[in-house]
Amino acid sequence: MTSFQLLAKPWPVNLLAAIPVVAWLWFRKKKLELGRKQLAVAGLFGTAFGFVEAAVVIDLRTVLGLLGGPTGKLPGGEGQLLNATPVLQSLDHLTRHLLAVEIFREAATMVMLLSIAWLVGRRAKEKVAVFLWAFAFWDLFYYVWFRVAAGWPQSLLTPDVLFLIPVPWLSQVWFPVTVSSLTILAIWFSPREKRTSNP
Repeated sequence: MTSFQLLAKPWPVNLLAAIPVVAWLWFRKKKLELGRKQLAVAGLFGTAFGFVEAAVVIDLRTVLGLLGGPTGKLPGGEGQLLNATPVLQSLDHLTRHLLAVEIFREAATMVMLLSIAWLVGRRAKEKVAVFLWAFAFWDLFYYVWFRVAAGWPQSLLTPDVLFLIPVPWLSQVWFPVTVSSLTILAIWFSPREKRTSNP
């Protein structure tokens, strides 16, 4: 069993833990002009996109032989890759070309999340709120769908590579799951202004 690790690497990644608190304080002071329906649609987008992300990663790891067999099921637990220490060893299996594709896929993911925020939010703070909301659902459900489809992660203490831009971000799964869950709660319980209709 992997022991609990409090800090992510590199160190600045740990600052992401402040996002739910900062968001709640900002949106509490300057109320959001977002309806529950808008949040539901952005959350649905994030949830569905989390499945797409999980499917891509499962397919990639299966093709590279990092998951057991064509089903993508992990053999007897977390599998060889996912027990690797450090987690960066998983990147050794990627060719330079596949690593570049992965980096561009991550960048495209951010563009898609920013796009939905731009379309849904009217003012800057609503755009930020929708981006954080959709990102949190995407991130949280990536792990949910991965678990459903391939039995990974085995626990919240499982190590993971969170992002590759600009350098690999490493932490145990509990870290992104906690930040995403708290971000969803912070936005959901933020005060709302009634949306004014356009003249």
